Amino acid sequence: MGRPTIEDVAARAGVSRALVSLVMRGSPKVSDVRRAAVLKAAAELGYSPHAMARSLASRTSHVLGVMVSDLHNPFWAEVVDGLDAYARDADFELVFNTGGRRASRERSALTGLLSFRPAGIVLLGPVVPSGAIAAAAAHTPVVLVSRSSRSATVDTVNDDGQAGSGMAVDHLVSLGHKDIVHIDGGGGSQAAPRRTGYVNAMRRHGLAPRVVRGEYTEAAGAAAVRTLLASPPTAIVAANDLNAVGVLSALSAAGLAVPADVSVVGYDNTWLAALRHVSLTTVDQPRVEMGRLAAQALLQRVRGERSAPARHLLPPRLVIRTTTGPPR
Repeated sequence: MGRPTIEDVAARAGVSRALVSLVMRGSPKVSDVRRAAVLKAAAELGYSPHAMARSLASRTSHVLGVMVSDLHNPFWAEVVDGLDAYARDADFELVFNTGGRRASRERSALTGLLSFRPAGIVLLGPVVPSGAIAAAAAHTPVVLVSRSSRSATVDTVNDDGQAGSGMAVDHLVSLGHKDIVHIDGGGGSQAAPRRTGYVNAMRRHGLAPRVVRGEYTEAAGAAAVRTLLASPPTAIVAANDLNAVGVLSALSAAGLAVPADVSVVGYDNTWLAALRHVSLTTVDQPRVEMGRLAAQALLQRVRGERSAPARHLLPPRLVIRTTTGPPR
């Protein structure tokens, strides 16, 4: 027997297809006796409603597309937690794919999500060109998380990256550091505001900024450290927590102690940073709240409750752990 259909459930329960549909949507217009009969038949057949089929039948999609730029970054898992909770409460399903931090692949991923005819799309940390985002927004509501946009048809949810990096520098300066290097996120989403925040804070303290090109990966953090070993700084502000883990690994391999020789600050405050043997000082982004706000903004557009763009800019905070201390 193939996948059971709504017609199979109706036949087993001895009711109409329309009544089964009402039960699956949780309609209050069905009696308790008939609801119990339909749910019993569905359980016996192993039937579960098909989100796409339901959308096509009702001509109203209950599917939200989500593209995650980097599945390896635990930051996004916590953003998705907030997205998923809000979407489920609103009776929407999520469909995921990934762009692998590459613009060409993200463009294909975006096209793939549009083929599902979703009610809306959330792009998490996208690096795809803004033209592709605007084109998608012409077909369905789009929300960006950790990326800015000037388009009136695209909503955004970000933390204040400039303020966050500034907090990291201020903390290190308060400990007595002057030689502070920033390993940036390269062309990654929100790398520019974090870089700007670092440079501005260094200049505010009368210090010379030093930026090393990187990416939001462990490998990039480790590679950047190897370029600094000839003249290591006393402190490093890493692009994100993954980058900082690579920094910690490379410093250890070079025989440099953290924080005795080099202090390290990350960004995101993912679960990695809180691990006892990592205990990373980092800048916290309210990850679950960002996901919740993204879903809320998307559904406001879907329901026609708002046409003006939503621009959520959330304040970060510094979480001090054991990877920072005074310089020797």
